[in-house]
Amino acid sequence: MNTSRRISNVSCQWPSRPIGLIELIGGSYISIKPEVTYKRLISCLLKRNFAVHSWGYIPNFDHQLQANHAWKQFRQSRKILEKRVGLIPKAIRLGHSLGCKLHLLAPDGGRNCDGLVAISFNNFKADKSIPLLRKMSQKLDFEAEFSPSPAETLNLVKEHYEQINNLLIKFKNDNLDQNDLLLKSLKIRPTDKSKIMQLEGNHLTPVSVGLREKFLKSNFQSSLKYEKIDLIVDQIIHWKI
Repeated sequence: MNTSRRISNVSCQWPSRPIGLIELIGGSYISIKPEVTYKRLISCLLKRNFAVHSWGYIPNFDHQLQANHAWKQFRQSRKILEKRVGLIPKAIRLGHSLGCKLHLLAPDGGRNCDGLVAISFNNFKADKSIPLLRKMSQKLDFEAEFSPSPAETLNLVKEHYEQINNLLIKFKNDNLDQNDLLLKSLKIRPTDKSKIMQLEGNHLTPVSVGLREKFLKSNFQSSLKYEKIDLIVDQIIHWKI
């Protein structure tokens, strides 16, 4: 029997006796209600007796501010969970797309977790992430960029991110993935133990958007998608055990 509740912007889903905690930040514009958009992924983790805290947000240009908010609310949620079930191991941080960047920018530099799983890390400039912004900036002669910028983000990883255990997952048909660039920045640091792997799928493979399964052409397609999500969870679990 799983328990669900909301603490600030964190959707908390708890099995009766969790063996660990997953802190999930999803991708841009699909994480307003992550308990819906990552329903299958969360369900697979719950079946393996992991508590799952997923942070809901609407992206803006200040990624550092959002990373700070997520980190604080995850801390608050963990304390409430531990009052309920007792001490549990440090969390595994799980990010998808922009969510990877927000975890990397956490103010503790990754010290207070057992590791980060970065799925389809995305760190593009604002005008590439928001196509309309490029047209507007050209017409109105202004520049807008995320804070920190893509280059600043990778420098922060090199200089301030302290977690050495990172699992980077990329998909064969994902032209938005930038995990190779992230790996280079991680490997510059001494004693780094980061690993990268490639799986079948695309940028939206981890996502199960609401009722989308009802509109797939066949049960076979739905089954294949579920198998890919199950494989992602298997890789996460085996990586940490």
